[in-house]
Amino acid sequence: MLHGRAREQAQIERLLEGARNGHSGTLVMRGPAGIGKSALLEYAAGRAAGMRVLRGVGIESEAALPFAALHLLLRTGLDRIHALPDPQAAALRGALGLGDAPPESRFLVGLATLSLLSELAGDGALLCLIDDAQWFDQASTDALVFAARRLEADGIAMIFAARPDFPAPGLGELWLGGLDGTAAAALLPADLPPQVRERLIQESDGNPLALIELPAALSPEQRAGRLSPVGAMPVADRVQAAFHAQMAELPEHARTALLIAAAGGSGELATLVAAGASLPGLEAAERSRLIEISGSMVGFRHPLIRAAAYHSASVSRRLAVHRALADALTSSTAPDAADRRTWHLAAAALGPDEDVAEQLEEAAGRARTRGGHAAMAAAYERAAELTADPVRRSARLAAAALAASDAGLMRRAAALADSATPDVDDPTMILALTQVRAHREFELGTPLAAGRIIMDTVPRVAAHATEQAHWLLVEAVRCAWFAGDPRLAEQAAAKLHALPGSPLASQAIGLTRLLRGDIPGGIKLISEVLDLPALAGLGVPGLTFTAAVCLPAGRAARCEEITGRVVAECQQSGMIGWLAFALQDHGFAQGLLGSYGEALATLDAGLRLATELGHEHRVTHLTSCIAWVLAHQADVPGCREKAEEGVRRADDQGLVLAASIGRWALGRLELGLGHPDAALRQLAAIPPTGIGVLCAADQIEAAVRSDQPERAKEPLERYLTWARHVGQPASDAIALRCRALVEQDEAHFVAAVRVHESGDQPYEQARTRLAYGEWLRRARRRADARAQLRGALEIFDRLGAELWAGRARAELRATGDVPAAPRRAGDPLSVLTPQEREVVRLAAGGASNRDIGAQLFLSPRTVGYHLYKAFPKLGITSRSQLAAIVRSSSIDC
Repeated sequence: MLHGRAREQAQIERLLEGARNGHSGTLVMRGPAGIGKSALLEYAAGRAAGMRVLRGVGIESEAALPFAALHLLLRTGLDRIHALPDPQAAALRGALGLGDAPPESRFLVGLATLSLLSELAGDGALLCLIDDAQWFDQASTDALVFAARRLEADGIAMIFAARPDFPAPGLGELWLGGLDGTAAAALLPADLPPQVRERLIQESDGNPLALIELPAALSPEQRAGRLSPVGAMPVADRVQAAFHAQMAELPEHARTALLIAAAGGSGELATLVAAGASLPGLEAAERSRLIEISGSMVGFRHPLIRAAAYHSASVSRRLAVHRALADALTSSTAPDAADRRTWHLAAAALGPDEDVAEQLEEAAGRARTRGGHAAMAAAYERAAELTADPVRRSARLAAAALAASDAGLMRRAAALADSATPDVDDPTMILALTQVRAHREFELGTPLAAGRIIMDTVPRVAAHATEQAHWLLVEAVRCAWFAGDPRLAEQAAAKLHALPGSPLASQAIGLTRLLRGDIPGGIKLISEVLDLPALAGLGVPGLTFTAAVCLPAGRAARCEEITGRVVAECQQSGMIGWLAFALQDHGFAQGLLGSYGEALATLDAGLRLATELGHEHRVTHLTSCIAWVLAHQADVPGCREKAEEGVRRADDQGLVLAASIGRWALGRLELGLGHPDAALRQLAAIPPTGIGVLCAADQIEAAVRSDQPERAKEPLERYLTWARHVGQPASDAIALRCRALVEQDEAHFVAAVRVHESGDQPYEQARTRLAYGEWLRRARRRADARAQLRGALEIFDRLGAELWAGRARAELRATGDVPAAPRRAGDPLSVLTPQEREVVRLAAGGASNRDIGAQLFLSPRTVGYHLYKAFPKLGITSRSQLAAIVRSSSIDC
């Protein structure tokens, strides 16, 4: 019976009932040791009638073994791996040591975990109980948290029990505190004197395990009420002391058996006996309720018992036990025996030991083949600690830092990199350390700091490795672009001039010229290489850089094309960090082309990934991009909230590009609302170089409409220069519109409308027709105005640009016309949520639920659920009707 946990029990009941009804849910129970987390897990297991139950537990000594905890959780369902899509099945087999192929990414393993859990749930419900999650290896944690965030319509309930510091952002939480006085008293022996009961309740702070175990540690005099003052001591320490006292009463062979079991970690009875744990000793410990023996496995009744058994022994005894366990594992055929043996040898090492360090390097190599980057980092780090030679030690620290960075542990990666000797000469090591430090600064600090780290290192790399130095300099320019810093860009560009040329170098130097205000020179260099066949041979990083420079070159369609390829390649190969980057530029390009529904879905997917990766820079940039798309739609509060959040974060982090996009979003929003003064304040705050040229057209209109034409002069000159050198129909038409607004010359309006016909930006075409219609109405040419305004309204409606469609309707009413009711006739998918829209788009192309799930990181059952929700919204009853619906949409699918 659980005392004082009615609220927590009710929450678990709701979670289980939801799973039985097909709705998934996750709960992370947090609290200190002994607070009752494990008891609540047992309660959940007891209430899971009709559900399949999977159980896993974290073991502190196994935290360096990749996917050990995941294997324990899934072991009874591994016979269903074959039902997963082939890439996922191969990834999961590789991660769990069941196959030779290494997983392509930790996120692919997470997706495979999600699919397998969904498969195991079948048509019923599944309960996953995970105890001591804080001691899960990082690879298992990543996979399970990834899956937990994507549980929707799978009928799965997942409950984690963990200490307060377990990282699981985005999952529902339940914090456990101490029991109240009444519940606490119910756990104490009835024969204790009142003053002793009150003292124990006070000292335990309501901790259930302390209330149960502390009375057993009282002496007869203390039980009778003769208590002396006790100094302040954490409850866990008190309980551990009680376990120490209980162990002290055991015979020597039982204490030895407990120590071996505590050090062993895996709980395999055969291994413990081979290491010296006697069966009589284990049986004595079991009779004392300190351990539980089930079949061939030995488990501790509570983690604090394990800690007490280990730390109560002397250092010499602990070292001897680790050596004995290493010897016992020598002949084991278990897949992870070699890794366990190596870690026991490392635990037994008192000082530098090159032989053990080399074995740890081998363990790191095995972790790499299974995608266990966090385990790789731990192995390399411990190898470095056992290394006497400073150069070799730094090489191992560099390897640990790279592995930690690949695992997404950027702060740890930077700390490891900083621990390496600063004066190493190996260019490969220098490059690795530089990439780690710069990556950390780019995503968690500022791009400017990242660029300076790179520039400080380039001379040492260039002396030995020209190609690596070339890429570092391109990266430095990219950092300068995001930070809006022309000086850093010029320093990098000057060094690039001295190296052999390439398309990436031309792009980087072109961006540098744009940053310093040289529009003709910058556009010329960028435009010359954007369509070269050589670009096809660039990898994902190079293509991502190329896509980014397409935007300031006025090539939004080219950006969308390139990023579409990069997104597909990243999804296939599992390059998730780059995928978040590619989704950012892909979504923004879709927005520039007027595909707002697709843009929101793309950017939202990127934001979810960036949040999971902990890439604060990317989160900020994507937030601003989402605000920019929302500026065209009717969600004014949502746009304002996102834009203000993005600008605030960007200003704090020195992210000039992200701040500019956020301010552009606010400026365009205010223009759409008919507030030109407010729009001008936002747009004028954007630096004129870099992306400032793209928003100059809005700044010109805001200046004209706020009766401050003098403030339109500089942005007009800037935009006309840019459009002239870009030479794209859309930018030429916008330039004509800007001149028409400033000069009030109808000929420019007429020419702009004509040029737009061959452009690729329908939103800008509608903006031009709206501006022309407003000009005609003020000139009292109502019939002519109506023609332009109706054309603008039709495009805005078709695109879903509700805010601007509202402006066009208001203008039409002012001409005496009665416009049609708001509609999005050209986009039947507008009734769907962003996620439903993506699912429908892929299903219409013939993709199966499993294929769609693999692309969108969803389970097949959740894909089916989204289709189930989408069909009635679209007015259809079968999958075969989707293609016709999507074809009728104005969005090219």
